[in-house]
Amino acid sequence: MRLDRFLSQNTPHGRRGIRPLLSACRVSVDGHITRDPDHQITSFSQVTLDGKTLQAGTEAVYLMLHKPAGFLSATSDPVHPTVMELLHPRDHPEQLHIAGRLDRASTGLLILTNDGRWSRDLTNPSDEHHQGIGKTYLVDTAEPITEETKIRFEQGIYFAYEDLTTGPADLQIISPTRCELTIYEGRYHQIKRMFHAVGNRVTALHRTSIGPIHLDPALDPGESRRLHREETDWLIVRTS
Repeated sequence: MRLDRFLSQNTPHGRRGIRPLLSACRVSVDGHITRDPDHQITSFSQVTLDGKTLQAGTEAVYLMLHKPAGFLSATSDPVHPTVMELLHPRDHPEQLHIAGRLDRASTGLLILTNDGRWSRDLTNPSDEHHQGIGKTYLVDTAEPITEETKIRFEQGIYFAYEDLTTGPADLQIISPTRCELTIYEGRYHQIKRMFHAVGNRVTALHRTSIGPIHLDPALDPGESRRLHREETDWLIVRTS
């Protein structure tokens, strides 16, 4: 919501009175005097008029979790434990959602937040201005990974059900049955389906990074921490 609209809805001043308020430096957003009527106000913004709080602002929470196997990437489930059960109450797990899920058997980096716009920008596919954000995995397979697989993944794999071809993926062979794979999409069971298409089977999947956000090696499975400022702000710069 624009600041001028927010002020017109939350103060007795009419629309004509908003710009004089701003010009007189009477309005602050997040502790800074703001004169721009187009300044965007979210539920996280703290807004004051003459020092009086109009909106306190909700705390924005961004977490990385080292997801262990056996936990669902869901807010609740009647049968299986969910990743929300691993979080500390101080992080308000009831307000969080998952930005980029992992299968129950998969492990590694999981991002949780209460900032819907930020998570949409993180998980949205590529557009005309940006390539999709790379997500990197360690993949173990039942059969040896061939150089032909590397070439096929670079060219894209055709999925008949959706009638589409996946975008180029970067595959680096680590050992005969292990590779590092970076994809720039997030289609349903994409990695498992890609390997199935070349006659192989994924036996373990571990996500190590999303863009420049890398799983903290200090986190044991089941542990989480708040993202650092630089781990969240790069996405704001990217989409601005």
